[in-house]
Amino acid sequence: MIPVIDFSKLDGEQRAEALAQIANGCEEWGFFQLANHGIAEELLERVKKVCSECYRLREKSFRESNPVRSLNELVDGETEGGVGKRLSDVDWEDVFVLQDGMPWPSNPPEFKETMKEFRDELKKLAEKVMEVMDENLGLENGCIRKAFSANGKHQPFFGTKVSHYPPCPRPDLVDGLRAHTDAGGVILLFQDDEVGGLQILKDGQWIDVQPVKNSIVINTGDQIEVLSNGRYKSVWHRVLATPDGNRRSIASFYNPSLKATIAPATKLLSAQSDRVPASYPKFVFGDYMDVYVKQKFLPKQPRFEAVAAAM
Repeated sequence: MIPVIDFSKLDGEQRAEALAQIANGCEEWGFFQLANHGIAEELLERVKKVCSECYRLREKSFRESNPVRSLNELVDGETEGGVGKRLSDVDWEDVFVLQDGMPWPSNPPEFKETMKEFRDELKKLAEKVMEVMDENLGLENGCIRKAFSANGKHQPFFGTKVSHYPPCPRPDLVDGLRAHTDAGGVILLFQDDEVGGLQILKDGQWIDVQPVKNSIVINTGDQIEVLSNGRYKSVWHRVLATPDGNRRSIASFYNPSLKATIAPATKLLSAQSDRVPASYPKFVFGDYMDVYVKQKFLPKQPRFEAVAAAM
């Protein structure tokens, strides 16, 4: 099972144990869940409510969307004697993104206020998690955040992807979300309490990320892998389409500024008098994203090679 960690232990006598558990989550799993993370349950319940109501207002448009049309055409082809195959270029997902300075849904009326409050809390949690990563890696406090902000010159990116994975009549033919690693830094996922489907790839096996009520799932993206010089890995993950239930998924991404230069942390490349080679190139995050948007569902190593060649 994916590790579930009591985040409140960081503030007490069990701090060393919590630090070790988070280090293990980062090094061995790339995914872990935080309980007692400090975000009020009352706020989390409001988030569930407004996001579910927002999807109900969007449900009709999803039924008319490209994934539904594509699946219907494939099933019709099977009925007519055609050879069935999986859809390889669409996801069974209704999705929209929340960013500062961009339009947000205005219905239900409580949506904007609730999600702004939630995002503020998540951003603070992400920064606490990065401070723990700094400590566990032996870096100075604020090192990761400093790298993400280009030494304080630019604001890191913080965006939220609100998704629903509706019931799918043929989950054998389409993925909820195709397997990929995340491009950015620290990802915070508030997933459905009951409807599963999220899986990570570990030791060649797909493992379920079990629903744990009101927990926040943390995973590390490609930029944390680079900054840690491979000590922390970004992990392949996917969402399965399911015939029952309507999976809610709210993923927030604390990423570097597009102008930030990312490279293995200098301190990790020197241990006393020994030099450790850099396993990753130095690059500008915006250049990496230019490659990533074209290669999201492909192996990640060629992405690093592509930006290295461009420097």
